[in-house]
Amino acid sequence: MKSTYILGAMAVAGLAASAASAATLDDVKAAGTLKCGVTTGLVGFGAPDAAGKWSGFDVSVCRAIAAAVLGDAEKVTYVPTTGKTRFTALASGEVDVLARNTTWTFSRDTDLGFDFVGVNYYDGQGFMVPKALGVSSAMELDGATICIQTGTTTELNLADFFRANNMSYEPVPIETNAEAQQKYLANACDAYTTDASGLAATRATFEAPADHILLPEIISKEPLGPLVRHGDNQWGDIVMWTLNALIAAEEYGVTKANASDMKANSTNPEVKRLLGAEGDLGAMIGLDADWAYRAIASEGNYGEIFEANLGPNTAIALERGLNAQWTAGGLLYAAPFR
Repeated sequence: MKSTYILGAMAVAGLAASAASAATLDDVKAAGTLKCGVTTGLVGFGAPDAAGKWSGFDVSVCRAIAAAVLGDAEKVTYVPTTGKTRFTALASGEVDVLARNTTWTFSRDTDLGFDFVGVNYYDGQGFMVPKALGVSSAMELDGATICIQTGTTTELNLADFFRANNMSYEPVPIETNAEAQQKYLANACDAYTTDASGLAATRATFEAPADHILLPEIISKEPLGPLVRHGDNQWGDIVMWTLNALIAAEEYGVTKANASDMKANSTNPEVKRLLGAEGDLGAMIGLDADWAYRAIASEGNYGEIFEANLGPNTAIALERGLNAQWTAGGLLYAAPFR
């Protein structure tokens, strides 16, 4: 298995090196669309409706980048990827950016030849079980069958957790969240493990969500964020600073509704630079002055995106927690626009 992993990593890294030799910004402009790698379907983060229209927390990142680069948030081609296919899709150039629940790790950032450009959701791995199982802690899962997505960090985390606690388990491998949901509800596994946010999103789609509980243990750190191919620094800067713009906008009170007014009337120098009212930040990354303004005016600030897709007033009902601004006790912190 080790040799297979090494060969796979070398293949992905080789593809990434080749694909990154071209300027992604030029390719996106020439195509007139942003090819965004997304999940195969996770409500709240990225999923299509009955008409095929995509929406969600991660989808808004795709849309913000398209608005910044192409001037239109609708100019996105969504490419569904699984835990196994996502890295090959990015490395080969099938997608320009990967914006799906993907954890920033050392090996992915270095060995696979990708650049994570920031964290848009601080998460951790958890467990979901049916209430009828009578379990209230992950420490009671010794001998359990557990649904787990292949090609993810959750596989190693799960093995580490059970080994550290001298427990055993039987993995039930799945490739997509839809497959996990199907097997879990069919009692093919006692528990489902993935990012806690993903569990909450999955449970929200059940006919009887109250019949299932999220266990209290969080067994890992899962900093999730968009990533690009290593070697195209300009494109990496564009994606990174678009995410920073959404985060900074919330901190400075810039919203989807007031972005135009703030651009014209704000006396805050940081806001004026952010929205392109002064300075030449856009030119530094190959874009015009209004790139960040368009991203914010299209999708809203980070807080608006969170509340619309994941917040307490949605079926997923997630609190901000670690994903609150640094000024509110969270970890969100945008680098200065200067």
